[in-house]
Amino acid sequence: MNAPTGLDFAAIPERIQSEVQRAIMRSIKGVEYFSTSGPTLGSTPKDVFHSRGTMSLYHYRPMSDEIYRVPVLVVMATTNRGYILDLVPGQSFIEFLLKRGYDVYMLDWSAPRPEEKSLRMEDYVLDFIPDCVRRVQADSGEQDVSVIGYCFGGVLSLLYGSIFPDGPMKNLICFTTPIDFREMKLFSNFSDRRYFDVDGLVDSVGNVPPEMILSSFEMLRPASRTVSQIQLWENIWNDEFVKSYRMFDRWATDTLPLAGEYFRTITKDLMWDNKLYNDTMSVGGRAAKLENIKVPILHAVAEHDHIVPYDAAKHLIAKIGSADKEEVMLKGGHVSLVAGANAVKRLWPKLDSWLGTRST
Repeated sequence: MNAPTGLDFAAIPERIQSEVQRAIMRSIKGVEYFSTSGPTLGSTPKDVFHSRGTMSLYHYRPMSDEIYRVPVLVVMATTNRGYILDLVPGQSFIEFLLKRGYDVYMLDWSAPRPEEKSLRMEDYVLDFIPDCVRRVQADSGEQDVSVIGYCFGGVLSLLYGSIFPDGPMKNLICFTTPIDFREMKLFSNFSDRRYFDVDGLVDSVGNVPPEMILSSFEMLRPASRTVSQIQLWENIWNDEFVKSYRMFDRWATDTLPLAGEYFRTITKDLMWDNKLYNDTMSVGGRAAKLENIKVPILHAVAEHDHIVPYDAAKHLIAKIGSADKEEVMLKGGHVSLVAGANAVKRLWPKLDSWLGTRST
């Protein structure tokens, strides 16, 4: 009987040896993985310029001899920490901006304490952001400030810009920012007013626990954590893969609680009544209509964003009152749009070319 054609028996011992060696390497690397910490994140040199309650304002030290006139204030989402934009050297958006000559500040958040459960939307939009903008102005000596908002940090930036249309915001950049909350399908179903007692939740627990927020994110892709852990095991011999996995996994699970009153407003005004999209939103009694924003704006959206799908973000540019406005859709997901190898090649150069001409 003839052996089946196409089967190289001579290569079988070598393939077996290769698989055995890889299995051994996986075991060794697996022990290393659990016995060592991940890479240090958020290490770009900076100073804590101001801190108050849940708010921290950082000023990053310059990395270029020539600095653009207009400083940049990055406003982070209130659910996650800002180091996603400052991972490690070579993969840090903040480092990129600094080397390109921008004067960079960041408004970052920490977990609200139990006594801060009464923080409201107006505390963020009418107090925290304006306070930081004033401090950036005083420190830089410039009246103009460009604002970059990531995810819900973009929502806060839009609210701020619509209430203070006469400045000092000179340019606005939003990353993956929703405005039509009906299209945030899972969150919309999760917070359905027929079943979700937001008043009972906030009145009983105060600040909304991070486990609840993290669970809602993970429900968007129920199998993603299992799949990612399988991929980790398959590639655990690959140091670069493991390094990248640890960076993004740490950030994804490092979810912050949300102040109770702030969460109540998000649920009722944005999730239930969709007021930002319907042009009926107000903060502290002050109208917040997107058409009031007249400054140049760039909105970057991700083609495969499972957290803020394009249908939730696509109406922003049409509703903005600016003459100078642009939407750019790039390959990637909610996080890979702004961080990682995909962002290095796509978003960062686009933002630099857009912002550089508007920062003199």
